[in-house]
Amino acid sequence: MIVMVGSQLLTWGQQTVTVTGEVMDEHFITSKVTQEVITKTRRMTSQGNPQATLPYKETPEYWAVPLAESLMARYPDYRYAYWKDYSYVHGYAFEALFRLYVLTGDKKYLEYVVHYLDHFIDDAGNYKGDKLTNLDNFMTGSAYCSLFYHTKQDKYKTAALQILKAVDDYPSSDGQFWHGNKSPNMWIDGVFMMQMFLTRCAQYVGEREKCLDIACRNVISAAKHLQREDGLLLHAWTTQPEKTAWANRQTGLSPEVWSEGMGWYALLLPELLEVMTPSHPLYRQVNDIYQRMAQGIKRYQDNNTGGWYMVVDKGTNAMNYIDPSGTAMFVYSIQRGIDLNLLRKKDYMNVAQKGYDCLRAFIKVNKNGLLDILGGCDGVTIKPDFLTYVTVPKILNAKETVIGMLWAGIIMEKKTIVSQKNK
Repeated sequence: MIVMVGSQLLTWGQQTVTVTGEVMDEHFITSKVTQEVITKTRRMTSQGNPQATLPYKETPEYWAVPLAESLMARYPDYRYAYWKDYSYVHGYAFEALFRLYVLTGDKKYLEYVVHYLDHFIDDAGNYKGDKLTNLDNFMTGSAYCSLFYHTKQDKYKTAALQILKAVDDYPSSDGQFWHGNKSPNMWIDGVFMMQMFLTRCAQYVGEREKCLDIACRNVISAAKHLQREDGLLLHAWTTQPEKTAWANRQTGLSPEVWSEGMGWYALLLPELLEVMTPSHPLYRQVNDIYQRMAQGIKRYQDNNTGGWYMVVDKGTNAMNYIDPSGTAMFVYSIQRGIDLNLLRKKDYMNVAQKGYDCLRAFIKVNKNGLLDILGGCDGVTIKPDFLTYVTVPKILNAKETVIGMLWAGIIMEKKTIVSQKNK
Protein backbone atom coordinates (compact mmCIF):
# COMPACT_ATOMS: atom_id res chain seq x y z
CA MET A 1 0.00 0.00 0.00
CA ILE A 2 1.27 3.50 -0.83
CA VAL A 3 0.80 6.30 1.72
CA MET A 4 1.44 10.01 1.12
CA VAL A 5 2.98 11.59 4.23
CA GLY A 6 3.77 15.27 3.80
CA SER A 7 5.55 15.62 0.46
CA GLN A 8 7.10 12.16 0.53
CA LEU A 9 5.68 9.06 -1.17
CA LEU A 10 6.49 6.16 1.14
CA THR A 11 5.60 2.50 1.41
CA TRP A 12 3.05 1.54 4.08
CA GLY A 13 4.62 -0.61 6.80
CA GLN A 14 8.18 0.05 5.64
CA GLN A 15 10.71 -0.14 8.47
CA THR A 16 13.73 1.48 6.77
CA VAL A 17 13.96 3.79 3.79
CA THR A 18 16.73 5.62 2.00
CA VAL A 19 15.00 9.00 1.85
CA THR A 20 14.52 11.69 4.43
CA GLY A 21 10.90 12.14 5.48
CA GLU A 22 8.24 10.45 7.58
CA VAL A 23 6.85 6.92 7.60
CA MET A 24 4.02 5.14 9.41
CA ASP A 25 4.62 1.66 10.87
CA GLU A 26 2.15 -1.20 11.20
CA HIS A 27 0.66 0.43 14.31
CA PHE A 28 0.04 3.74 12.49
CA ILE A 29 2.77 5.53 14.42
CA THR A 30 4.37 8.33 12.40
CA SER A 31 8.16 8.37 12.69
CA LYS A 32 10.89 10.65 11.36
CA VAL A 33 13.27 8.87 9.03
CA THR A 34 16.73 10.09 8.05
CA GLN A 35 19.50 8.01 6.45
CA GLU A 36 17.77 4.74 7.27
CA VAL A 37 17.58 5.54 11.01
CA ILE A 38 14.06 5.57 12.44
CA THR A 39 13.27 7.50 15.60
CA LYS A 40 9.74 8.01 16.88
CA THR A 41 8.61 11.62 16.73
CA ARG A 42 7.85 12.86 20.24
CA ARG A 43 4.46 14.23 21.18
CA MET A 44 2.74 13.46 17.89
CA THR A 45 -0.85 12.37 17.46
CA SER A 46 -1.24 9.58 14.94
CA GLN A 47 -4.07 9.97 12.44
CA GLY A 48 -4.68 6.28 12.92
CA ASN A 49 -5.56 3.46 10.57
CA PRO A 50 -5.91 4.93 7.06
CA GLN A 51 -8.08 1.96 6.08
CA ALA A 52 -10.69 2.55 8.78
CA THR A 53 -14.14 3.36 7.40
CA LEU A 54 -17.54 4.37 8.76
CA PRO A 55 -20.76 5.13 6.86
CA TYR A 56 -21.11 8.83 7.65
CA LYS A 57 -21.45 11.20 4.69
CA GLU A 58 -22.01 14.47 6.54
CA THR A 59 -21.87 15.67 10.13
CA PRO A 60 -24.69 13.88 11.99
CA GLU A 61 -27.23 15.93 13.92
CA TYR A 62 -26.04 14.14 17.06
CA TRP A 63 -22.32 13.52 16.84
CA ALA A 64 -21.17 12.08 20.19
CA VAL A 65 -21.66 8.42 19.29
CA PRO A 66 -20.21 8.83 15.75
CA LEU A 67 -17.19 10.58 17.28
CA ALA A 68 -16.66 7.69 19.71
CA GLU A 69 -17.00 5.24 16.83
CA SER A 70 -14.45 7.25 14.86
CA LEU A 71 -12.00 7.14 17.77
CA MET A 72 -12.25 3.37 18.12
CA ALA A 73 -12.07 2.76 14.36
CA ARG A 74 -9.10 5.08 13.97
CA TYR A 75 -7.22 3.44 16.86
CA PRO A 76 -8.22 -0.23 17.16
CA ASP A 77 -5.43 -0.64 19.70
CA TYR A 78 -5.38 2.57 21.73
CA ARG A 79 -1.77 2.06 22.80
CA TYR A 80 -0.67 3.27 19.37
CA ALA A 81 -2.63 6.50 19.14
CA TYR A 82 -0.12 8.92 20.65
CA TRP A 83 3.56 9.39 21.31
CA LYS A 84 3.25 7.40 24.54
CA ASP A 85 1.36 4.15 24.96
CA TYR A 86 0.26 5.11 28.49
CA SER A 87 -0.83 8.70 29.12
CA TYR A 88 -3.47 10.94 30.62
CA VAL A 89 -5.32 11.13 27.29
CA HIS A 90 -6.18 7.46 27.46
CA GLY A 91 -7.84 7.92 30.83
CA TYR A 92 -9.52 11.09 29.59
CA ALA A 93 -11.09 9.12 26.72
CA PHE A 94 -12.13 6.23 28.94
CA GLU A 95 -14.13 8.55 31.21
CA ALA A 96 -16.26 9.34 28.15
CA LEU A 97 -16.51 5.73 26.98
CA PHE A 98 -17.69 4.60 30.41
CA ARG A 99 -20.50 7.16 30.17
CA LEU A 100 -21.49 5.85 26.76
CA TYR A 101 -21.50 2.32 28.15
CA VAL A 102 -23.86 3.39 30.94
CA LEU A 103 -26.15 5.29 28.58
CA THR A 104 -26.29 2.65 25.82
CA GLY A 105 -25.53 -0.63 27.54
CA ASP A 106 -23.28 -1.43 24.57
CA LYS A 107 -20.37 -3.55 25.78
CA LYS A 108 -18.09 -2.50 22.93
CA TYR A 109 -17.17 0.62 24.92
CA LEU A 110 -16.28 -1.42 27.99
CA GLU A 111 -14.37 -4.00 25.96
CA TYR A 112 -12.31 -1.28 24.30
CA VAL A 113 -11.17 -0.06 27.73
CA VAL A 114 -10.49 -3.58 28.98
CA HIS A 115 -8.38 -4.37 25.92
CA TYR A 116 -6.19 -1.37 26.65
CA LEU A 117 -5.88 -1.55 30.44
CA ASP A 118 -5.12 -5.26 30.60
CA HIS A 119 -1.81 -4.54 28.86
CA PHE A 120 -0.69 -2.58 31.93
CA ILE A 121 -1.46 -5.03 34.73
CA ASP A 122 -0.66 -8.69 35.26
CA ASP A 123 -3.24 -11.37 36.08
CA ALA A 124 -3.12 -10.44 39.75
CA GLY A 125 -3.67 -6.75 39.06
CA ASN A 126 -0.13 -5.53 39.69
CA TYR A 127 0.33 -2.18 37.98
CA LYS A 128 2.79 -2.09 35.05
CA GLY A 129 1.96 1.31 33.52
CA ASP A 130 4.23 4.30 33.21
CA LYS A 131 6.14 5.58 36.22
CA LEU A 132 4.08 7.66 38.64
CA THR A 133 6.57 10.52 38.66
CA ASN A 134 4.22 13.17 37.25
CA LEU A 135 0.54 13.98 37.68
CA ASP A 136 -0.37 13.11 34.09
CA ASN A 137 0.42 9.46 34.70
CA PHE A 138 -2.05 9.23 37.57
CA MET A 139 -5.01 10.17 35.35
CA THR A 140 -5.50 6.80 33.67
CA GLY A 141 -5.69 5.26 37.15
CA SER A 142 -9.25 6.55 37.25
CA ALA A 143 -10.14 3.97 34.60
CA TYR A 144 -9.02 1.11 36.85
CA CYS A 145 -11.42 2.42 39.50
CA SER A 146 -14.33 2.62 37.09
CA LEU A 147 -13.53 -0.73 35.52
CA PHE A 148 -13.60 -2.36 38.96
CA TYR A 149 -17.04 -0.83 39.50
CA HIS A 150 -18.37 -2.07 36.16
CA THR A 151 -16.79 -5.55 36.12
CA LYS A 152 -16.32 -6.36 39.83
CA GLN A 153 -12.94 -7.89 38.97
CA ASP A 154 -10.58 -7.47 41.90
CA LYS A 155 -7.50 -7.08 39.72
CA TYR A 156 -8.63 -3.57 38.75
CA LYS A 157 -9.09 -2.62 42.40
CA THR A 158 -5.60 -3.96 43.14
CA ALA A 159 -4.11 -1.77 40.42
CA ALA A 160 -6.02 1.30 41.61
CA LEU A 161 -4.86 0.84 45.20
CA GLN A 162 -1.24 0.43 44.09
CA ILE A 163 -1.52 3.72 42.21
CA LEU A 164 -3.12 5.31 45.27
CA LYS A 165 -0.18 4.19 47.40
CA ALA A 166 2.12 6.31 45.21
CA VAL A 167 0.17 9.42 46.24
CA ASP A 168 1.46 9.17 49.82
CA ASP A 169 4.98 10.41 49.05
CA TYR A 170 4.21 12.69 46.13
CA PRO A 171 5.65 16.23 46.70
CA SER A 172 3.50 19.35 47.06
CA SER A 173 3.77 23.04 47.90
CA ASP A 174 1.15 24.78 49.99
CA GLY A 175 -1.16 21.80 49.56
CA GLN A 176 -0.91 21.47 45.75
CA PHE A 177 1.01 18.67 44.06
CA TRP A 178 3.95 19.50 41.83
CA HIS A 179 3.19 18.67 38.20
CA GLY A 180 6.36 16.61 37.98
CA ASN A 181 8.16 15.34 41.06
CA LYS A 182 11.46 17.12 40.28
CA SER A 183 10.46 20.80 40.44
CA PRO A 184 7.95 22.84 42.51
CA ASN A 185 5.77 23.97 39.59
CA MET A 186 2.01 23.66 40.10
CA TRP A 187 -0.05 23.39 36.91
CA ILE A 188 -3.82 23.67 36.80
CA ASP A 189 -3.79 20.73 34.36
CA GLY A 190 -2.42 18.52 37.11
CA VAL A 191 -5.30 19.31 39.45
CA PHE A 192 -7.53 17.40 37.05
CA MET A 193 -5.07 14.57 36.44
CA MET A 194 -4.52 13.54 40.05
CA GLN A 195 -7.86 14.59 41.49
CA MET A 196 -9.88 12.78 38.81
CA PHE A 197 -8.14 9.61 39.92
CA LEU A 198 -8.73 10.36 43.60
CA THR A 199 -12.39 11.18 42.94
CA ARG A 200 -12.99 7.85 41.22
CA CYS A 201 -11.02 6.06 43.93
CA ALA A 202 -13.28 7.58 46.58
CA GLN A 203 -16.37 6.76 44.54
CA TYR A 204 -15.64 3.16 43.57
CA VAL A 205 -12.61 1.65 45.31
CA GLY A 206 -12.26 2.82 48.90
CA GLU A 207 -10.31 5.06 51.27
CA ARG A 208 -12.99 7.65 50.61
CA GLU A 209 -12.09 10.10 53.35
CA LYS A 210 -8.39 10.11 52.48
CA CYS A 211 -9.01 10.57 48.76
CA LEU A 212 -11.54 13.38 49.14
CA ASP A 213 -9.42 15.24 51.69
CA ILE A 214 -6.39 15.21 49.37
CA ALA A 215 -8.49 16.21 46.36
CA CYS A 216 -10.09 19.11 48.22
CA ARG A 217 -6.72 20.28 49.49
CA ASN A 218 -5.37 20.49 45.94
CA VAL A 219 -8.46 22.17 44.50
CA ILE A 220 -8.49 24.79 47.26
CA SER A 221 -4.77 25.47 47.04
CA ALA A 222 -4.96 25.90 43.26
CA ALA A 223 -7.81 28.38 43.61
CA LYS A 224 -5.95 30.26 46.34
CA HIS A 225 -3.06 30.91 43.97
CA LEU A 226 -4.66 30.92 40.52
CA GLN A 227 -8.27 32.10 40.75
CA ARG A 228 -8.77 35.79 40.01
CA GLU A 229 -11.54 38.09 41.16
CA ASP A 230 -13.44 37.47 37.91
CA GLY A 231 -13.53 33.72 38.59
CA LEU A 232 -11.05 32.74 35.88
CA LEU A 233 -7.92 30.76 36.75
CA LEU A 234 -4.37 31.26 35.52
CA HIS A 235 -2.37 28.33 34.19
CA ALA A 236 0.29 27.75 36.86
CA TRP A 237 2.39 28.96 39.78
CA THR A 238 5.80 28.09 41.17
CA THR A 239 7.79 28.53 44.36
CA GLN A 240 10.94 29.11 42.28
CA PRO A 241 10.10 31.99 39.92
CA GLU A 242 13.77 32.85 39.54
CA LYS A 243 14.32 29.47 37.83
CA THR A 244 11.12 29.38 35.77
CA ALA A 245 10.90 31.11 32.39
CA TRP A 246 7.13 31.55 32.37
CA ALA A 247 6.78 32.88 35.92
CA ASN A 248 6.40 36.44 37.16
CA ARG A 249 9.49 37.07 39.29
CA GLN A 250 7.48 38.62 42.14
CA THR A 251 4.33 36.45 42.24
CA GLY A 252 5.47 33.15 40.72
CA LEU A 253 2.35 33.14 38.53
CA SER A 254 2.06 32.37 34.85
CA PRO A 255 0.64 35.23 32.78
CA GLU A 256 -2.48 34.00 30.99
CA VAL A 257 -5.83 32.21 31.32
CA TRP A 258 -5.42 29.36 28.83
CA SER A 259 -8.82 27.93 27.96
CA GLU A 260 -7.88 24.25 28.01
CA GLY A 261 -5.86 24.64 31.20
CA MET A 262 -8.76 26.21 33.04
CA GLY A 263 -10.96 23.66 31.27
CA TRP A 264 -9.25 20.76 33.05
CA TYR A 265 -10.08 22.35 36.38
CA ALA A 266 -13.63 23.06 35.20
CA LEU A 267 -14.18 19.40 34.29
CA LEU A 268 -13.10 18.21 37.69
CA LEU A 269 -15.09 20.41 40.05
CA PRO A 270 -18.63 19.11 39.42
CA GLU A 271 -17.33 15.51 39.42
CA LEU A 272 -15.71 16.08 42.81
CA LEU A 273 -18.72 17.90 44.25
CA GLU A 274 -21.02 15.05 43.26
CA VAL A 275 -18.91 12.51 45.13
CA MET A 276 -18.31 14.75 48.17
CA THR A 277 -22.02 15.48 48.83
CA PRO A 278 -23.04 18.59 50.85
CA SER A 279 -22.26 16.92 54.18
CA HIS A 280 -18.51 17.03 53.57
CA PRO A 281 -16.85 19.76 55.69
CA LEU A 282 -15.08 21.27 52.64
CA TYR A 283 -18.04 21.03 50.26
CA ARG A 284 -19.07 24.64 50.68
CA GLN A 285 -15.59 25.97 50.02
CA VAL A 286 -15.14 23.88 46.87
CA ASN A 287 -18.63 24.80 45.66
CA ASP A 288 -17.88 28.51 46.14
CA ILE A 289 -14.83 28.12 43.90
CA TYR A 290 -16.99 26.40 41.29
CA GLN A 291 -19.69 29.06 41.45
CA ARG A 292 -17.18 31.88 40.93
CA MET A 293 -15.60 29.99 38.07
CA ALA A 294 -18.97 29.33 36.39
CA GLN A 295 -19.77 33.04 36.60
CA GLY A 296 -16.44 33.81 34.92
CA ILE A 297 -17.08 31.25 32.19
CA LYS A 298 -20.46 32.82 31.49
CA ARG A 299 -19.05 36.34 31.50
CA TYR A 300 -16.33 35.59 28.94
CA GLN A 301 -18.39 33.52 26.50
CA ASP A 302 -18.15 35.02 23.01
CA ASN A 303 -21.50 36.51 22.04
CA ASN A 304 -21.10 35.84 18.33
CA THR A 305 -19.93 32.22 18.27
CA GLY A 306 -20.93 30.89 21.69
CA GLY A 307 -17.38 29.61 22.20
CA TRP A 308 -14.43 30.68 24.32
CA TYR A 309 -11.11 32.08 23.18
CA MET A 310 -7.73 30.36 23.43
CA VAL A 311 -6.72 33.04 25.93
CA VAL A 312 -10.09 33.40 27.57
CA ASP A 313 -10.15 37.06 28.61
CA LYS A 314 -8.52 38.58 25.51
CA GLY A 315 -11.16 38.07 22.87
CA THR A 316 -10.70 41.55 21.46
CA ASN A 317 -7.17 40.75 20.28
CA ALA A 318 -7.27 39.95 16.58
CA MET A 319 -4.71 37.15 16.98
CA ASN A 320 -6.92 35.26 19.42
CA TYR A 321 -9.34 32.57 18.25
CA ILE A 322 -12.11 30.29 19.51
CA ASP A 323 -10.56 27.15 21.01
CA PRO A 324 -12.69 24.01 20.54
CA SER A 325 -10.92 22.14 23.34
CA GLY A 326 -11.51 24.73 26.04
CA THR A 327 -15.00 25.41 24.69
CA ALA A 328 -15.91 21.73 24.95
CA MET A 329 -14.61 21.54 28.51
CA PHE A 330 -16.60 24.59 29.60
CA VAL A 331 -19.74 23.19 27.96
CA TYR A 332 -19.34 19.97 29.92
CA SER A 333 -18.67 21.72 33.21
CA ILE A 334 -21.67 24.04 32.92
CA GLN A 335 -24.10 21.32 31.80
CA ARG A 336 -22.83 18.96 34.51
CA GLY A 337 -23.43 21.67 37.07
CA ILE A 338 -26.98 22.10 35.79
CA ASP A 339 -27.62 18.34 35.92
CA LEU A 340 -26.36 18.15 39.50
CA ASN A 341 -28.42 21.20 40.55
CA LEU A 342 -25.24 23.10 41.34
CA LEU A 343 -26.12 25.77 38.77
CA ARG A 344 -29.55 27.23 38.08
CA LYS A 345 -30.90 26.08 34.74
CA LYS A 346 -32.44 29.44 33.90
CA ASP A 347 -29.06 31.16 34.39
CA TYR A 348 -26.82 28.70 32.57
CA MET A 349 -28.83 26.58 30.11
CA ASN A 350 -28.18 28.96 27.22
CA VAL A 351 -24.48 29.12 28.07
CA ALA A 352 -24.10 25.36 27.61
CA GLN A 353 -26.34 25.20 24.53
CA LYS A 354 -24.60 28.05 22.71
CA GLY A 355 -21.22 26.49 23.44
CA TYR A 356 -22.40 23.10 22.18
CA ASP A 357 -23.79 24.68 19.00
CA CYS A 358 -20.44 26.37 18.44
CA LEU A 359 -18.61 23.04 18.44
CA ARG A 360 -20.35 21.77 15.32
CA ALA A 361 -18.22 24.12 13.20
CA PHE A 362 -15.12 22.12 14.20
CA ILE A 363 -16.43 18.75 12.95
CA LYS A 364 -15.82 17.43 9.44
CA VAL A 365 -16.60 14.02 7.95
CA ASN A 366 -13.62 12.75 5.97
CA LYS A 367 -13.58 10.68 2.80
CA ASN A 368 -13.60 7.44 4.83
CA GLY A 369 -16.74 8.42 6.72
CA LEU A 370 -14.98 9.13 10.03
CA LEU A 371 -15.45 12.34 12.00
CA ASP A 372 -12.40 14.60 12.04
CA ILE A 373 -11.98 17.40 14.58
CA LEU A 374 -10.46 20.66 13.38
CA GLY A 375 -8.94 23.68 15.08
CA GLY A 376 -7.28 22.14 18.14
CA CYS A 377 -3.72 22.27 19.46
CA ASP A 378 -1.84 19.21 20.64
CA GLY A 379 0.06 19.02 23.92
CA VAL A 380 0.13 22.73 24.84
CA THR A 381 2.29 23.49 27.88
CA ILE A 382 2.78 26.65 29.95
CA LYS A 383 3.72 29.61 27.78
CA PRO A 384 5.47 32.85 28.79
CA ASP A 385 3.06 35.22 27.02
CA PHE A 386 -0.12 35.70 25.01
CA LEU A 387 1.60 35.51 21.64
CA THR A 388 3.13 32.11 22.35
CA TYR A 389 -0.25 30.65 23.34
CA VAL A 390 -2.11 31.87 20.27
CA THR A 391 0.60 30.80 17.81
CA VAL A 392 0.79 27.15 18.90
CA PRO A 393 0.22 25.16 15.67
CA LYS A 394 -3.19 23.56 15.21
CA ILE A 395 -3.38 19.96 14.01
CA LEU A 396 -6.07 17.62 12.76
CA ASN A 397 -7.63 15.49 15.51
CA ALA A 398 -5.56 16.98 18.33
CA LYS A 399 -5.95 14.43 21.09
CA GLU A 400 -7.20 16.65 23.92
CA THR A 401 -9.63 18.39 21.59
CA VAL A 402 -11.17 15.18 20.28
CA ILE A 403 -11.80 13.84 23.79
CA GLY A 404 -13.08 17.17 25.08
CA MET A 405 -15.56 17.23 22.22
CA LEU A 406 -16.60 13.71 23.18
CA TRP A 407 -17.26 14.72 26.81
CA ALA A 408 -19.31 17.70 25.68
CA GLY A 409 -21.26 15.80 23.04
CA ILE A 410 -22.21 12.98 25.39
CA ILE A 411 -23.51 15.22 28.15
CA MET A 412 -25.46 17.44 25.76
CA GLU A 413 -26.91 14.50 23.81
CA LYS A 414 -27.55 12.06 26.66
CA LYS A 415 -31.33 12.00 26.29
CA THR A 416 -31.03 11.31 22.58
CA ILE A 417 -28.41 8.60 23.16
CA VAL A 418 -30.73 6.83 25.60
CA SER A 419 -33.77 7.19 23.35
CA GLN A 420 -31.89 5.75 20.36
CA LYS A 421 -30.82 2.78 22.48
CA ASN A 422 -34.47 2.03 23.26
CA LYS A 423 -35.62 2.07 19.61
